[in-house]
Amino acid sequence: MSAAMVYITAPSPEAAEAIGRALVTERLAACANILPGMRSIYRWKGAIETAEETVLIAKTRLELADRLTARVKELHDYEVPCAVVVPIVSGLPEFLRWIDDETAPIA
Repeated sequence: MSAAMVYITAPSPEAAEAIGRALVTERLAACANILPGMRSIYRWKGAIETAEETVLIAKTRLELADRLTARVKELHDYEVPCAVVVPIVSGLPEFLRWIDDETAPIA
């Protein structure tokens, strides 16, 4: 059993909630944490930009990460959404088992 967290940014808490709810409903993630109030400074198309964003962290099985990030791209308003997979190398076994139990089986 291998798990991952997927770090996602969204333009608003409402957008993050819609994405997170879809991921959990579709069993691509066991849980989605929403952290509003993040300020980003980034380079986009040659200019330095700033934006208020919301962080969304989805917990999933590593084997589902590609499907999850593809779904984020479908649901997201950004041209190039941030969806970065971070493998979980260790953790409370009961929690990791819960992630496994609450996500879709791999066909």
